[in-house]
Amino acid sequence: MSKKIAVLLTDSFEDVEYTAPAKDFKEAGHSLTVIEEVKGKTVSGKQGEARVEIDAGIDDVKPDQFDALFIPGGFSPDILRADPRYVQFAKSFMDDKKPVFAICHGPQLLITAEALEERDVTGFKSIHVDLKNAGATLHDKEVVVCGNQLVTSRNPDDIPAFTRESLKLLN
Repeated sequence: MSKKIAVLLTDSFEDVEYTAPAKDFKEAGHSLTVIEEVKGKTVSGKQGEARVEIDAGIDDVKPDQFDALFIPGGFSPDILRADPRYVQFAKSFMDDKKPVFAICHGPQLLITAEALEERDVTGFKSIHVDLKNAGATLHDKEVVVCGNQLVTSRNPDDIPAFTRESLKLLN
């Protein structure tokens, strides 16, 4: 069954952490809606390889329109977490126990949402202390699935495991 996935993304995302899972999600029949400030704007990955057109502005969508949330890494999550609209959007998925997929620095948005207390997670090594300080239980491995909801991974090398476990939760 096809699921609607919200993607929170802005400039300086880690290119392949968006493009590879997005391709696999679409190939599995799911639809993605990329959300940022303004529909139609184009954001660029930090490697300069990927450019993504924004499908919807953050003020034009609600979490209940989607089945899951995908947060690619890079600098994008750190930029987005400065704006309470993105933080609250992400928090809604965690509160409603909907699937959330966060890779690399993606969990930073969930840290700011104060949504990782007593959850099993992983993330890029530079945010390990932040994850622990957020009350999460840190595991340094390629993919961590917490409950039937949260999938986290560390870096681009972990994308195959990240995508595999994310797709399991969608199905």
